[in-house]
Amino acid sequence: MTELNPLDSGFMELEDTDRHVSVGIGAVAIVAGPPPRRAEFTAGLAKRLTMDARLRQKVRTTLWDLTAPVWVNDPNFDLAHHLRWMALPEPGDEPTLCELIAEVMEERLDRDHPLWQCVVVERLAGDRWAMIVKAHHSMVDGVSGISLFERLCDPRSDHKTVPRAAPAASSFDWRALAVNMLRLPVDAPRIVAQTVRAAAPLALSTVRPAPVSSLNGPIGRQHRYAVARTSLSTVQEIGAVFGATVNDVALAAVTSAFRSILLRRGEEPTADKVRILAPVSVRASHAKYLLDNRISLMLPVLPVDIGDPVGQLATVHERMSRHKARGEASAASAILTLADWLPFAPIAWTFRLVSRFPQHGIAALATNVPGPRRRLYLYGREVLEILAYVPIAMRLRTGIAILSYSDQLTFGITGDFDTTPDIAVLAESVEQAIDRLLDHAQATRDADQGSRRISDSPR
Repeated sequence: MTELNPLDSGFMELEDTDRHVSVGIGAVAIVAGPPPRRAEFTAGLAKRLTMDARLRQKVRTTLWDLTAPVWVNDPNFDLAHHLRWMALPEPGDEPTLCELIAEVMEERLDRDHPLWQCVVVERLAGDRWAMIVKAHHSMVDGVSGISLFERLCDPRSDHKTVPRAAPAASSFDWRALAVNMLRLPVDAPRIVAQTVRAAAPLALSTVRPAPVSSLNGPIGRQHRYAVARTSLSTVQEIGAVFGATVNDVALAAVTSAFRSILLRRGEEPTADKVRILAPVSVRASHAKYLLDNRISLMLPVLPVDIGDPVGQLATVHERMSRHKARGEASAASAILTLADWLPFAPIAWTFRLVSRFPQHGIAALATNVPGPRRRLYLYGREVLEILAYVPIAMRLRTGIAILSYSDQLTFGITGDFDTTPDIAVLAESVEQAIDRLLDHAQATRDADQGSRRISDSPR
């Protein structure tokens, strides 16, 4: 048995406090050619389930949450509980697929069984099929979820299963322990002060009154889903010209899209209108394949009041750099680490109380997950693209999952069905924003090159 950490169990508490919420996260593979036969697919999936014991385990809780939930082996595990086959109606195009993705993902996973599901979708237009891999957020975060999906794909010829390794044996360093104990009275107050100072803005952001926005409010059970696309090389080109990261460029495009949506809805895009929840991975490289949550968070405000694309990007870059320098993500991570040392019952009750608190300060969620750089295959068929799905909860009516795969960068956008009918416009606006940034980047680069040629020319 393995205990769920406080963040893992927190996602279960979040789902328990709102009947409209399903906290499953997902990856959708669009695959070339016809799907494999059911017997072939089932046999292959059964074989691949041996890679991690968690896929055959379910959650067992205790009365009144007196102790942490634990993962236990499911003695009645049956793959049939986790595998579904569906077919798209005509015309089998992307809007039809997006409707199906939303319907599959809005359904809660059955806690009487291991918390994952695989859905094969047939009859996509263009001689394609899809595979939806859905897992409860208490079991995986974005990085571990994508690593799980990658391991369900065909292995490379040189691939070997990576088992969970035991800690390497080593002699205990008593000298280091003694030094650390002597430094504790000096270091502890400083570490606590730094954590509190960095965490204070996070706490204030969640309780501070924010301008009324259609992006924040009650959500229903039904969802919508849409996709925006660009290439990773395009985003990297923009970032290289303006000194920004891939994440900065992606968030600048999201900023422009939210500004367009607010204007379209007749709302003023003021400077403090759109604060987003931005999860940050704190997963070490050696823990890539461990199925759990290792994330922290930041709460940046997107500059939707700025209309100039380059100005938006510069401001996003400056704000994200400031959040990182303040150590907000480290502070949130430290708080979660501290929670591991506390009794579980008050932690669970705190999560439940916070989940019921009608927060108004955060408008949306946007998370960036680095995906596989190599091309993947399923049962010998090429995976053409991977789409990511992130759930929505706590009055956040929009969630955006940014995922890279090979040279592709996709924005999987989840929206509340009743209050986000214009989700397709949001996706189009993201693509248009990146196109505008690329135009500015190329013009800036050409101008710089022209200036250098003039300065280098003989006089």
